Amino acid sequence: MADQRYVALLRGINVGGKNPVPMAELRELFGELGHDDVRTHIQSGNVLFSTGTARDSLEDDIEAALEERYGTRLVVVVRSLRQLRSVVRSAPDGFGDRPDEFHSDAVFLKSPLTAAKAMKVVQTREGVDEAWPGTGVIYFQRLSAARTKSRMSKIVGTPEYALMTIRSWSTTTKLLELLEADA
Repeated sequence: MADQRYVALLRGINVGGKNPVPMAELRELFGELGHDDVRTHIQSGNVLFSTGTARDSLEDDIEAALEERYGTRLVVVVRSLRQLRSVVRSAPDGFGDRPDEFHSDAVFLKSPLTAAKAMKVVQTREGVDEAWPGTGVIYFQRLSAARTKSRMSKIVGTPEYALMTIRSWSTTTKLLELLEADA
């Protein structure tokens, strides 16, 4: 199998001093797992890499290695270049186009969680929040001026949240740009 380019999205590291993971160590760990061309983007757990490993085992393999190394179970969502390109291209019309007015996020879903199931726990407040289901993602946008009234934080206490990781739209599009440049 030819190497493919992927991004691993780790949830819950380097946030508010919790689960500190140096990016150099993270790159080293991915190399030890046999992945190539490993690079990270910002401190919140975005790892770009190439591998010939089958896609269906990547998330579990990376999660197990992280737990062994750091003693904490971390959620990992992996998307191929093709999948991330589809997430960006399939966004609702105008999504992320007005960053001064709206905070726009991609809520990435780990299987077996589907967008249909995730949408059942995503609450919106009229005039503040909007959410749209996608393939393996929920697009969530909230009015910046009223973000303290947003209901996005309501998903955190749900069982479904254990299978989600959130990236800002600007980070999501930057990750795609980096993957495409590397391909």
